[in-house]
Amino acid sequence: MTPKELLITNWKGCTAFWIACSLGKLQMAKIMLNKNHILLHKLSSGGSPPINTAAKNGEYSTLKWLYDLMPIIPHDPSFNPWIRDPFRKHMTVMSCVARGFYDVALRILNDNPDQKSSWLSEFPSSYSQLLTSLAKNPDAFNIKEKNLITRFTDQIRRIFGMKVQPATEEDNDALKILQFIWKHVTEKMKFDTLMEMLNGTITMAEGTSISSRVLFIAAERGNTRFIAELLRTYPRLMTETNEDGLTIFHVAVMNRHRGVYNLLHEVAGSTKDRICEIADDSEGNNLLHLVGKTSKKMASKTKGASLLMQRELLWFQEVYNITPPYAREKKNNAGQTPYELFSEQNKDLVSKGLEWVKDCMVVATLIVTVAFAVAFTVPGGYDQDHGPPIFTHKRAFLVFVIADAISLFSSSTSLLVFLTILTSGHGEGDFMYSLPTKLMIGILSLFISVVAMMVTFSASFFVLYHKGLKWVPILIAVLSTVPVIVFAALQFPLLVDMFRSMYDSHYLFNPKKHVLYPKKARLHAKKKST
Repeated sequence: MTPKELLITNWKGCTAFWIACSLGKLQMAKIMLNKNHILLHKLSSGGSPPINTAAKNGEYSTLKWLYDLMPIIPHDPSFNPWIRDPFRKHMTVMSCVARGFYDVALRILNDNPDQKSSWLSEFPSSYSQLLTSLAKNPDAFNIKEKNLITRFTDQIRRIFGMKVQPATEEDNDALKILQFIWKHVTEKMKFDTLMEMLNGTITMAEGTSISSRVLFIAAERGNTRFIAELLRTYPRLMTETNEDGLTIFHVAVMNRHRGVYNLLHEVAGSTKDRICEIADDSEGNNLLHLVGKTSKKMASKTKGASLLMQRELLWFQEVYNITPPYAREKKNNAGQTPYELFSEQNKDLVSKGLEWVKDCMVVATLIVTVAFAVAFTVPGGYDQDHGPPIFTHKRAFLVFVIADAISLFSSSTSLLVFLTILTSGHGEGDFMYSLPTKLMIGILSLFISVVAMMVTFSASFFVLYHKGLKWVPILIAVLSTVPVIVFAALQFPLLVDMFRSMYDSHYLFNPKKHVLYPKKARLHAKKKST
């Protein structure tokens, strides 16, 4: 096609280059742009440049390529509608933030220092829309936390008095955008107007209305860093309630977001007590009542009823400890105390946990029966004259005997552990540490018994076919690994979850970790007050 033909538009006023950018066809767009540079700034009939449609449709590579070309082809603002029109730049930033392209959005803001403040003033709806987009994406603000192994090694290093490297909290692009927007919002708005925007409907100067629940969206999604930035400037936001009469901490507890909840540990005692006392408008549930309700999100993330019960108990105990004594026994509109509500909501978890133990117990019983029977029916039989097994001198027979003994002992251990769980009458409190420990021992013993049973089975064929047809025991040994691998694939993640649950339970709520008021912020506040 000729350069002139590339400028032909369809019935929507879009060029082929514009469509290629909207679909992310980067190589095709490059070929067309090399023939005609004017395509870069050719608008659709709706007034949208190619860079806007690439951002809106989430075509990241195409978006970056187009923005890199903006200062190059051509630079005259009168020719380039995207450069001369702040509204189009503003729309690109909005699309970038909505799509999570924070690096490009930040580049546009930093490359236009004379315009970025005026955009928010000229387009006031940006306040709500940008903050809402950021609030919905907690992953963009996440700090790189240490994994389980690293934390375990850190504990060992602390025991020996060695230095432990703290987790890094480097600012990311999303946080920088939030800080810029929030700084501009707090400078331009009074607190009452700000609250209308964050927690309701605000009517702007030009008559447009914006519906926003920014703070509570962030609490519902578990966006801790986002909330901390807002609270650091306006601590009063902690006690603000939504249409249901709940604070952000009530919402965080309902959704089991410990990061947001842990901010409560950095709040002064009187404010914390006031937050704990606040009850919702419909059912009269305070913070402790809400943690007594079963969380559907927690149920979907946690494997096994026993582990779920443990997590629910840890949450209830934690909130119970910070709740003032006079609020712990407060009844809701249904006449229930927090503990009564917790017991009612979680009674099924206790029965489901015990049913699961019974199923494991059946498997352990079967393996015990098989292992015990095999001990007296050895391959090849016994010497009729002297009594000992015929193949005693074979190495494979020794492996057979040892593996069978391990299978019998480990399955018996597993059976006894599960039997202890069923007969000892475990209450809700035992789900905290006692029951998970016993379950971990029982499942691990059961896994060892299954592996040993397969080894016993394979070794018996090596004993019988030691003189010929050696491929038969080898093939059977290979096939016997299949149930072991399947069992490991299904049960090993559960073992890991149990170990993590036992170890992480000590770090689930960390009041010593300051996110809302880091050490630097506290030192700065102290200097400012003096």
